[in-house]
Amino acid sequence: MENAVGLVITGGGARGAYQAGVLKRIGKLKSARTEGNPFPIIGGASAGAINGAALATGCDDFASATQTLAEVWATLEPSDIFHCGLLSQAHNSLTWIFDLSFGAILGGGNARSLLDATPLRHFLSKHLDSDRIQENIKRGDLYALAISATNFNSGKSYLFIQGKKGHPLWNRIRLVTVATKITVDHVCASSAIPMVFQPVRLKTPRGSAFFGDGCLRLQQPLSPVIRLGAEKVFVIGVRCGNKESQEETTDERHPSLAQVMGVLCNVMFLDHLATDVEHLERLNQLLNDGHINQPGIKGGQKIRPLGTFVITPSVNLSDLAEQHQKDMPSLIHYFVSSLGRDAASCADLMSYLLFTPSYTRDLIEIGYHDASERIDEIEDFLYSSKEGDAENALAGETGGNVPKAGSAAKRTGNSVRSRG
Repeated sequence: MENAVGLVITGGGARGAYQAGVLKRIGKLKSARTEGNPFPIIGGASAGAINGAALATGCDDFASATQTLAEVWATLEPSDIFHCGLLSQAHNSLTWIFDLSFGAILGGGNARSLLDATPLRHFLSKHLDSDRIQENIKRGDLYALAISATNFNSGKSYLFIQGKKGHPLWNRIRLVTVATKITVDHVCASSAIPMVFQPVRLKTPRGSAFFGDGCLRLQQPLSPVIRLGAEKVFVIGVRCGNKESQEETTDERHPSLAQVMGVLCNVMFLDHLATDVEHLERLNQLLNDGHINQPGIKGGQKIRPLGTFVITPSVNLSDLAEQHQKDMPSLIHYFVSSLGRDAASCADLMSYLLFTPSYTRDLIEIGYHDASERIDEIEDFLYSSKEGDAENALAGETGGNVPKAGSAAKRTGNSVRSRG
């Protein structure tokens, strides 16, 4: 398999609709219809695990799979993800009140999450046929799918991989890789936002444990697809790439709980990718300047150039979420608003929880538009086999029996558009 491209799609809750918009535009390419799936290696976490699993199940018809994925996001309702009724929210609220008030005396630990995400499993079971992943691997349409999740019992990050026989496996101090058949439960576990959605029990070679969002401990989101043998990496981020939108603002008031939770979500979903891209740029510079002497690396590890393309939203998704907050079910809107002093203070948190058609459709349109603006670059990166420079490179290790790849695709400019 030449020029194997790895797709990296990180978390972001409802922001995952932006990823669907980008993928929908790629699916419109003539090359996508004639040459098929451009992403033989897929790595996803949180909402990215949902999108990644959807592609893995339908990559035998990539164009159709991306269209279907966008349609599902466009018709998504909050009730498809979590319970929105009065009884469910009242039960959750009373459980939290009981634990915080009397837990030390009567025994606490009963509160699991702010929202009950039980509907998500039923929704994914309806739309994801996980058996097709192995079928696509056997046909050669897919090399591997890697989904990240965080083990709340051990605190370690787990990487669940379903791929071609002989694919690499590796372990680190706080990372465990497991070769397994990926199911809806793995996807639910990877997308269980801490505190917001309840953890999910999964079986592992070391026994059963409860898992949560894969972005929590995934500090190097590019690493899984690189170690699985990707020669080029295509990244879809969910943070605005416009640096002007990232300027700091001053506010002398104490931050609300909603603001704090929003910042925590940003750290978990956005900052790890930004840090990894910055690390990538630094390694690129070192390689280009000749400061890294490959034969001198200890252990014989191979450092190889890696073509990289990053696409991020052209607008601030938190600002967009602020405009759509009232589209949330009234009870959930009241619940989240009670954690903040105004709509602006809830905007970051809401941008991850707004599973409403009006918001997700806007995100899909933005993703589609952003990809359209750079579609020639994207097509050249994904489908061209021409030799080009190694302007964007990354150090990485490969295992045995991985897809063979050629040189990086020719590009007309810097493919790393932003740092987050």
